[in-house]
Amino acid sequence: MGKKLLIVESPAKAKTIQKYLGKDFVVKASMGHVIDLPEKEFGVDIEKDFKPKYVTIKGKAKVLKEIKEAAKKSDEVYLATDPDREGEAISWHIANALKRIKKDKVYRVRFNEITKRAIAEAVKNPDKIDENKVYAQQARRILDRIVGYTISPLLSKRFKRALSAGRVQSVALRLICDREEEIKNFVKKEYWTVEALLRKGDKEFGAKAVAVDGKKLGKFDIPNREKANEIVSRTIGKPFKVVKVERKERRRKPPAPFITSTLQQEASKRFGFPAKLTMQIAQQLYEGIDLGNERVGLITYMRTDSTRVSEEAVKEVRKFISEELGKEYLPSKARNYEGKTPKSAQDAHEAIRPTSVFRTPESVKKYLTPEQYKLYDLIWRRFVASQMRDAVFNTVSADIDAGGVTFRATGSTLKEEGFLKVYPVEVEEKLLPDLKEGEEVEVKEVKGVQHFTEPPPRYTEGTLVKALEEEGVGRPSTYATIISNIIQRGYVEKEKQRLKPTELGQFINSLLKKLFPKIVDVKFTASVEEELDKIEEGKKDWKELLKEFYFGEFKGLLENAERELKGMRGEEVGRECPECGAPLLKVHGRYGTFIACSNYPKCKYKESLKEDEKVGRECPECGGELVIKRGKFGRFIACSNYPKCKYTEPLTFGKCPKCGEGDIVERKSKKGKVFYGCSRYPDCDFVSSKPPKGV
Repeated sequence: MGKKLLIVESPAKAKTIQKYLGKDFVVKASMGHVIDLPEKEFGVDIEKDFKPKYVTIKGKAKVLKEIKEAAKKSDEVYLATDPDREGEAISWHIANALKRIKKDKVYRVRFNEITKRAIAEAVKNPDKIDENKVYAQQARRILDRIVGYTISPLLSKRFKRALSAGRVQSVALRLICDREEEIKNFVKKEYWTVEALLRKGDKEFGAKAVAVDGKKLGKFDIPNREKANEIVSRTIGKPFKVVKVERKERRRKPPAPFITSTLQQEASKRFGFPAKLTMQIAQQLYEGIDLGNERVGLITYMRTDSTRVSEEAVKEVRKFISEELGKEYLPSKARNYEGKTPKSAQDAHEAIRPTSVFRTPESVKKYLTPEQYKLYDLIWRRFVASQMRDAVFNTVSADIDAGGVTFRATGSTLKEEGFLKVYPVEVEEKLLPDLKEGEEVEVKEVKGVQHFTEPPPRYTEGTLVKALEEEGVGRPSTYATIISNIIQRGYVEKEKQRLKPTELGQFINSLLKKLFPKIVDVKFTASVEEELDKIEEGKKDWKELLKEFYFGEFKGLLENAERELKGMRGEEVGRECPECGAPLLKVHGRYGTFIACSNYPKCKYKESLKEDEKVGRECPECGGELVIKRGKFGRFIACSNYPKCKYTEPLTFGKCPKCGEGDIVERKSKKGKVFYGCSRYPDCDFVSSKPPKGV
């Protein structure tokens, strides 16, 4: 029997699978896509039905050559790239590149987990490439190319800086900017509650007014102190009598196993992981970890929007719960989460789960990094919990009357922990004394408490992912890249783990809303996702979608934008230039945002948008005040009398810890990321991503 070639995407995955398949197979990694649209040209012939021009990606020629040579020496070729649209497209491109290999010797295999059983099963039952999936991926890629390669250069040319307007990232930016606008325009509203501190025996407890003379109190029914005091005064000297006691059982169901978006949300909430980091760690757990005597994928495929779980996995987890946790934690029937899958889901894979639930987090902890352990532990616990009994609480609610004012006290205690045993969530237990109808309780204090409504919070990475998912924008596999891109491009910054739009981000958003309303329209972008799904299902032709998008409205908007942008340099700030009287503009230039004269280049007046930070020293050349400014390569010290005085010096943060001679200075990478390095570079190569202490 001759050799067989199996192609996957990553070297880590190849290493794991090679151990399973043995010497009959050669396993090669494509390192992701090997063929794509060209990097430095449009690569789409719109006039010829949007025909794409595919080229070998720069740096991938060697990889493709090795795959071709290995294929020539093999009797059979198995394309085992990821089981999603991107993976299908990679397999399709590789298959087309293997021209000399007979088509009936090239197979497509798919698996949801990297285990010996799953790989053997997939190879035993090969399939064909799903061309509808390929067409859906191709349509998305061309759509993104049309938007990116037409709008971005238009903005960059006009504003003299590298600007980007990705199709889905622009919608994410809009959500963040719209939220910022909500916060800015928010008008707080005052409201009051009336609260009592009561006592029975040696137990004190609180109660809140919920009704007056039998009429229920709404949130804003006590608008001020006077109304609160009026209600308080009705209770003075009156007995506090228990009029109603209700005891109930409340059940809390376990959450569904993770899908990509919920994993990103929970890892953000619990550990503060950015979405990109969560996906990187999940990829490592999926592709394979060395566990001493074996290498195995610990979790199933991590790009999924389905909550489905295989029958085999359900049987295994129910066995684990019964044997390891106790039969009292096992429900009589297995739970089914298929109905929990989002409406927009492609439902192509299972939920994210451990490949074997008997491989507990503790048993593999020593082989994992701290971050890998945290994420694996979270995935493992969530999956086990999803097949456990409900948590059961005993709840008690008591209505207490005083002068026609009804106060309500509530309590809750945990009766059965159920799934909380392995997946703890915040549970507030509140004990009330044993209250009986008709009895009186002692009153310690009754008072009005002032409150104000609060604006909606800024998005975290987790809550933005949730919003994108709920709106049906993008796909789970794209969220991490979208968020990473808008931060990297300087449109959004993180402030206390929350996403805040920058001046530049708000400017780009306002421009796109004005010139390309469809591109930043949430509902439109969600409808495009639905159309892509139709292509995958074979219900729509990919060329039709592109024609509808481009010729329907986009082409006209593009032509209009070119006209609109011709005379635009920035936003008017409502002031005149002190030198020539022309309107001043807020300009988003190559080196940042500043204020300049609209009469440029005749008038070269400009000023900093923000007040420069003072150094506390005089300029050695003219005696002016030295200030900290921001430039192309980071912050530096300059004279405040610029441009009359052009004195500058580097901003330093102490001596270099490596060479002891140079000073630590702030620098910027080509991608705009700030880092700290030695002023003696390249003689000293010390760099640090973190600012020195005290900076």
